Amino acid sequence: MSGLLALWCAAVALACAVLAVTRPVIVHALIWLVAALLSLAACFFALGASFAGAVQVLIYAGAIVAVFVFVVMSVDTSAEARGRERERLATGWRRPAAAVILVAVPLVAGLGVGGPALVAPQGTAQGSLGALLFGPWALAIEVASGLLLAALMGARHLGRRGAGE
Repeated sequence: MSGLLALWCAAVALACAVLAVTRPVIVHALIWLVAALLSLAACFFALGASFAGAVQVLIYAGAIVAVFVFVVMSVDTSAEARGRERERLATGWRRPAAAVILVAVPLVAGLGVGGPALVAPQGTAQGSLGALLFGPWALAIEVASGLLLAALMGARHLGRRGAGE
């Protein structure tokens, strides 16, 4: 049952992510982003990864979206700025796409390879946190950290004031 719930939450998250990317009004895109992040948190909870779900809610659905709201408030929305951005995006997608491929291919190839088991000292906060971070949910934590990095890069890009910066 929890597997079906996780699949449902993943489908909702995917639909919300598509809507977040395709909305022309940035505030509507942020609302869909929050819905996608909360759906991912529900997916983590359904799979039994309560720590990853809590991280998703607290850090990403809370803090990162707050950063995006501040960036949206400071973005130049003039027609000239939008035209410059369209010109940049027409050719500027190749390098990031190559970087994603260079990172994703070894990650996906290494998913099936089992490494040595990690032994954490039990009964301590460090051992419990380490077991959660580097245990069976390590991939979820790494994907979430990649999302954080992408959010920071997007916030820096959107927050630039001039074309020469």
